[in-house]
Amino acid sequence: MEDIFFEKQEGSLCAQHCLNALLQGSYFTAVDLATLANTLDEDERQQMAESGVDTEEYRRFLEQPSGNMDDSGFFSVQVLSKALQVWALDLVPYNSQQELSLQAQSSPHTMQAFVCNYREHWFTLRKIGHQWFNLNSIQSKPTHITETYLALYLKQLQQEGYSIFIVLGELPACKADETLLLNPFVPSSSSSSSTNTPRRTARSQSEEEDEELRRVIQMSLEETDEPIVVEGVAVERSSTSSEDQDLQRALAMSLGNDKTEKQEETVKSGQQEQQLVDPEEVRRKRLAYLEKMNPS
Repeated sequence: MEDIFFEKQEGSLCAQHCLNALLQGSYFTAVDLATLANTLDEDERQQMAESGVDTEEYRRFLEQPSGNMDDSGFFSVQVLSKALQVWALDLVPYNSQQELSLQAQSSPHTMQAFVCNYREHWFTLRKIGHQWFNLNSIQSKPTHITETYLALYLKQLQQEGYSIFIVLGELPACKADETLLLNPFVPSSSSSSSTNTPRRTARSQSEEEDEELRRVIQMSLEETDEPIVVEGVAVERSSTSSEDQDLQRALAMSLGNDKTEKQEETVKSGQQEQQLVDPEEVRRKRLAYLEKMNPS
């Protein structure tokens, strides 16, 4: 992943880091973004002035701090959108009802990048080559994520209150794209963000996706770990698939039926024992009873 452009967090300049990670190059500085923010502020001031510079609304507007940047280095989504217009790129809300948004919600891996924001932090999720990477500047380096995990991660971000934007337009060409198309990144066994020489086989890709899918399934299951009990017979509950659960329930019921059948066999055996009494013993007891009833 040496060719992936990545900036570590510096102060509160996450908007700068987010844009440069998205574009894969050092294209914007804090000064550039501040200039764009001032331009937006001036545009807003002129719009307010059209209603009259002597109005109460205009005076209140002038007294308010900028809504496009602050002293900490935070920049608004309007500033990021303005910056991306230079590259003919737009930011589309992920949770809207636009056709692109609906497609992204159902198949996020078909997009090319997402820009995410929570409170005052911005970061980028981007496809480079045919693989997805989390380029969050608060990390020590880029993190590879699978397509399966991408969908789950976006849902998690939504639940945590993040604003997510789809990047619409053609991203500029970058060296990392060329490198990873020829030599896809292969995560090491100890970390999904290993810097080993990128090389991937079809088999390793399949194994990784299977492992990721198993983790996703495990996280999404809502069943408890209590065993299934049928007539006193306990069977451990499966946590991987409904088919396994059905199989175990059938096994438990089968064990319960076996127990019932054994009980029935015991009753039948007792009945057979009662039927197999010695006839001579029965005759002797009958004679003794008659003699008692008719003493000589």
